Amino acid sequence: MATITKEDALLYHTEGRPGKLEVVTTKPHTTQRDLSLAYSPGVAYPCLEINKNFDDIYKYTSKGNLVAVISNGTAVLGLGDIGAGAGKPVMEGKGFLFKIFADIDVFDIEVDTKDIDQFVQTVKNIAVTFGGINLEDIKAPECFEIEERLKRELQIPLMHDDQHGTAIISSAGIINSLELSGKKLNEARLVVNGAGASAIACTKLIISLGANPENIVMVDSKGVLRKDRTDLNKYKVEFATDLDIRTLPEAMVGADIFLGLSQANIVSKEMVQSMAKNPIVFAMANPDPEIPYDDAMSARKDLIMATGRSDYPNQVNNVLGFPYIFRGALDVRATCINEEMKLAAVYALAGLAKEVVPESVSKAYNVKNLVFGKDYIIPKPLDPRLLTTVAPAVAKAAMDSGVARKPIEDWNAYKLELSQRLGLDNQLFHGIVIKAKQNPKRIVFAEGDNLKVLRAANEVLHEGIAIPILLGNVEEIKQLIKDNHFDLSEIQIIDPHSNENNKTRKAFANLIYDKRQRKGVTMAEAYEMTFNRNYYGIMMVDAGLADGMISGVTTHYQDVISPALKLIGPKPNLNHISSMNIVMTKKGPLFFADTTVNLDPDVQTLIETTLLTAEEVRKFNIEPVIALVSYSNFGSVKLSEHTNTLERVRQAVAYLHKNHPELIVDGEIQMNFALNKELRSQKFPFTLLENRDVNTIIFPNLTAGNIAFKMMYEIGGAEVVGPILMGMKKPIHVVPTECSVREIVNMTTIAVVDAH
Repeated sequence: MATITKEDALLYHTEGRPGKLEVVTTKPHTTQRDLSLAYSPGVAYPCLEINKNFDDIYKYTSKGNLVAVISNGTAVLGLGDIGAGAGKPVMEGKGFLFKIFADIDVFDIEVDTKDIDQFVQTVKNIAVTFGGINLEDIKAPECFEIEERLKRELQIPLMHDDQHGTAIISSAGIINSLELSGKKLNEARLVVNGAGASAIACTKLIISLGANPENIVMVDSKGVLRKDRTDLNKYKVEFATDLDIRTLPEAMVGADIFLGLSQANIVSKEMVQSMAKNPIVFAMANPDPEIPYDDAMSARKDLIMATGRSDYPNQVNNVLGFPYIFRGALDVRATCINEEMKLAAVYALAGLAKEVVPESVSKAYNVKNLVFGKDYIIPKPLDPRLLTTVAPAVAKAAMDSGVARKPIEDWNAYKLELSQRLGLDNQLFHGIVIKAKQNPKRIVFAEGDNLKVLRAANEVLHEGIAIPILLGNVEEIKQLIKDNHFDLSEIQIIDPHSNENNKTRKAFANLIYDKRQRKGVTMAEAYEMTFNRNYYGIMMVDAGLADGMISGVTTHYQDVISPALKLIGPKPNLNHISSMNIVMTKKGPLFFADTTVNLDPDVQTLIETTLLTAEEVRKFNIEPVIALVSYSNFGSVKLSEHTNTLERVRQAVAYLHKNHPELIVDGEIQMNFALNKELRSQKFPFTLLENRDVNTIIFPNLTAGNIAFKMMYEIGGAEVVGPILMGMKKPIHVVPTECSVREIVNMTTIAVVDAH
């Protein structure tokens, strides 16, 4: 688990707008007429329609796509009973996941009471606002009664995810594990360690799937739940056994399945060795499982294991379930989330793991070929098929079980609608991060004494993205690290001015002199350059002492680019480098080039920029659809002495069509036609872009590209990543001086993947 410092977490939650969620308007609001339609007097009309027919609330308001994440803060993550207000960041975080994975809007509601009656009444009173309710972080046994009462009294989808989310994901994994082990669920012996909300829900769902209750032994902190114990509540009594077993080690002997929902390091290698042939261990305590993964795997070669951690195979992650379960339930206006819908989600997840995995998913996890087997029993969280697999399965189960009020008639259209709900930006950077973490590289930070850089270095180190090397005064950097409580004690810090590095400086000076002696650089000047941290870092990369470099926070862009070009230069067969910005929009990512390097590109530069950008876009597992934009549409402006830029674009497109027919590229085209495929299809049906969504824009000059991405950032509210330098022999990247810690981390991640 990556180390998260207090300072990092607090900064993340306070930077920019406090918190993680905001309300965004969905209708025009620029004129007085817009305001009159949105509020008085226009709003009266939908109010009256709803008054006549309550179901019209789904037609005229956001209720149908709005979920409440509700908690009283009595069982918050691993923090326990910290109170409703203190639990709010977690509830916002849950809403965050609903939105990015299933495009579901969320209001988080913190109810400040431990009284069951008051809590239930509060939820009932506000339920009219919402299409569904996700109960969260409510302690057992109160959570059982709260859920049972609300399910009886409300007619909207409701689920306590701490119980049922874990149950659904783990059950899918167990079904597939049993298949691989050659065992039947109704014959398997199951040990459940933990008797809280998750453990009880998991056990109930496994019984619904066909497990024999007589083959199940549940263990709490006092030992096996036995019928002769007098301290069991009504929820635990249901799972009490009369077998002559009292301890966890005794229960593990001959067991087929271990299901851990308890605490770290309570299962030994000997316990695992005592299990039956081809055992299944789901050790889901977080952040550390009931038995370390390596210990369990070394104990048994025939073991199938899952944990709650992302750094081992088979992560049981609730995000595989709740966004898609609610998505399906909302889309058919289900009156509840019933057992049939949960089972449908289980079978959908289990089935998806057996299907051929898209290459993009394998690439995201840096695996040549993900296939169903011991190390892949449940889908990966970044699998884009989850939304179009689990949500329809849940929706269909709601219809089949008679709880759907708005049946789906065209399933193909529904799946298409689901796939269009989310832009690829939500998955885009996740995949790049996973690639980087598979093989972290040494990245030198030229401005190691800058606080933002140190925060970024701390994050990439403990996320396992990169191995940072810091340049600057050693004592000053160590003091900054100490003052800000960063855990960077093991990383390399180099002071280019230090006498200790004189030998390295001389070696670098010789390399610089060899490269630049016929470009007017003397040996003395070469040596002087090595005191400059940008030159020093670039030479570390050139000499193989680092795999990439990040600079720019306190340096002019040109002060990094110029030495990088002189000392490292473009890749072979390239005359130019170029740059690209990724603009994250609600409809998905757009890739803009060139945005920072080539002021007035000639035809060859436009061609090389297009090819470099296409190559870079494919690193994100996206096939580029490229438009070379201008102020003309396919010859609508006649060439003259004043249209040199336009002529270059036309020549570049002609060359690309002839020599790179594999590329989906066309131009010259105006920006509105490039981004509006319906408009483009009506006006220019002949274009090679056809009825495609353009995702890559090549600008005719730097002025246009730079202005465009900065407008998108400032006015459009888009997140921008970059500029990403393309075409360098080795990864040298420059961040903007006004960049955030997140932007430095993003650029470092790209540098690592480039270094691969």
